[in-house]
Amino acid sequence: MNFQKSLIFLTTLCTLFIFTGCGTSQSGRVYSQGQAQRSLSVYYGTIIELREVTIEGSNSGAGAVLGGIAGGVLGSTIGSGRGRTLATVGGALAGLAAGSAIEKGASTKPATEFTIELDNGRMMAVVQESDGYYRVGDRVRLLQAGDGTWRVRQ
Repeated sequence: MNFQKSLIFLTTLCTLFIFTGCGTSQSGRVYSQGQAQRSLSVYYGTIIELREVTIEGSNSGAGAVLGGIAGGVLGSTIGSGRGRTLATVGGALAGLAAGSAIEKGASTKPATEFTIELDNGRMMAVVQESDGYYRVGDRVRLLQAGDGTWRVRQ
């Protein structure tokens, strides 16, 4: 029986890491399927300022659920009777908190805040996932989607 619980625990833990690593990219170079073949407005400008920022991670709840299951399975292997029940509940609660933190940490990404002066004189600030090859003074293209989102491209 312990082998079976260990196998369930390991499977749940692996699933947690797989799901938390599957966040969407907010890079200027990555398009989702829904963004392909859509018209974009194009603007040109010059980078005035760059700042390193962080895009905060999200909690979909999947990490908490999977962590809670894994913690409960692990806790159920400890003790017997009421002690096992307490260990199972405690393990589930600890796993829930850990799974949530792991998911948020895995989806947090380094980003760049661009301040750009468009050729028409308008100033823009755009935040996107770091691509790592922009410098102040670079000429860039700004692409505006119909939903109001912007991306910076060279």
